[in-house]
Amino acid sequence: MARKPVTSRTGRFFKLAGMTASVAGQYAGQRARRMFRSVDDEGAQSESYTRMADQIADTLGELKGAVMKVGQIASQTQDFLPKEFSQALEKLQKEAPPMPFEVILEQVESELGKPVSELFEYLQETPYASASIGQVHRARLHDGTDVIVKVQYPGVDQSCDSDLKQLRLALKLGGLLKMPKETVDQLFGEIRLRLKEELDYENEARNLKLFQEFHKDQPWVIIPEVINSHSTRRVLTLGLVEGDHVSKVTPERYSQDTLNLIGHRIFTLMADQLFRFQCIHGDPHAGNFAYRPDGTIVMYDFGCVKKLKPHIVEAYRKALLAALSEDYSALDRHLIDLGARVDNQPAVDEAYYAMWRDILIVPFMGDEPYDYAEADIHKQVAAKTSTVFKYLDYFKPPVESIFVDRMIAGHYWMLKRLGVQAAFRSELEKYLRN
Repeated sequence: MARKPVTSRTGRFFKLAGMTASVAGQYAGQRARRMFRSVDDEGAQSESYTRMADQIADTLGELKGAVMKVGQIASQTQDFLPKEFSQALEKLQKEAPPMPFEVILEQVESELGKPVSELFEYLQETPYASASIGQVHRARLHDGTDVIVKVQYPGVDQSCDSDLKQLRLALKLGGLLKMPKETVDQLFGEIRLRLKEELDYENEARNLKLFQEFHKDQPWVIIPEVINSHSTRRVLTLGLVEGDHVSKVTPERYSQDTLNLIGHRIFTLMADQLFRFQCIHGDPHAGNFAYRPDGTIVMYDFGCVKKLKPHIVEAYRKALLAALSEDYSALDRHLIDLGARVDNQPAVDEAYYAMWRDILIVPFMGDEPYDYAEADIHKQVAAKTSTVFKYLDYFKPPVESIFVDRMIAGHYWMLKRLGVQAAFRSELEKYLRN
């Protein structure tokens, strides 16, 4: 049975405050124990981190809303938190437990101003999907149109700011924010802006129409239609557009040629949004994409859309060109322009850049198809994370492009799960040389 959600600001505050106090106490105890050990026991520290991480993840998952969304973002940003936290927060990427249906009904009727029976022929009780800030239910309008209704959880928009402040305090008191205050301010500021946009379903409706315009000449991309009569700031009704979740993409229905075609189309979507439209779909996890055996791609959930500044796109383009051509002094300059490198530190050792370049560039090395099913780039990256500590003061989270990194990582996992075999070097160079 679904638990009644904590929707009041006071209730959420005390839940988060209790978590914060517990995490702070564990961190203080860990530091005290370390003072009496001649050699730091890494195993004990890792165990302590894991306990703190599980507690934070469980609390965020229960509260949903802004804090759960930050947890999801943090789980994808490996340099933001210790690995124990990234691992614990990964469970927030999975399907969230549903809200009670009576809460959903109340929200729909409150927002749309009519009884559900007048608004819909039916509204299915079992959720079609559930996530951090809202839940999706299948329904049918009285004219016979099949739709999905996205309903925002009550109270999450009003508590967004206080939730973020409390989460930041928990991470700080847990000794987990190992970066300058200015960088933390920028990072949480960027996350807050994206969350405020994501909590406004009228904004999402505008994004849907914008991306339909972007991709109007690409009939193999399907983006749902907005039903304006049944949509408000907290309820969004869309035409039902179905496809196969990546877990349903099987060899019986999808040939390798079809998978490769889909892979090239995913790459085109990503590169067009980054370099042509300078506006990206910033939440590219498996639940927001579906596929059809004819090679069609369906895109969902346009709450998190990041409009990019032209100079950021240009710095990204130049950084990629420099990496491809192994011009590491140029790469260093472009990373400073991108906001990823601290500009008052001396140049980074070229061998350090060469190491990362040789790992990340493999899919773009030549004209032969790269087999994403066998890709282990994520494992190689994880194996080298300890080298980051040598240059900890040289780099910072690239706030303006953090959602670009998120998009690229999300697409890597999509291509891997689909088992795409493709060579993207020539396609990438077309975008970079223009």
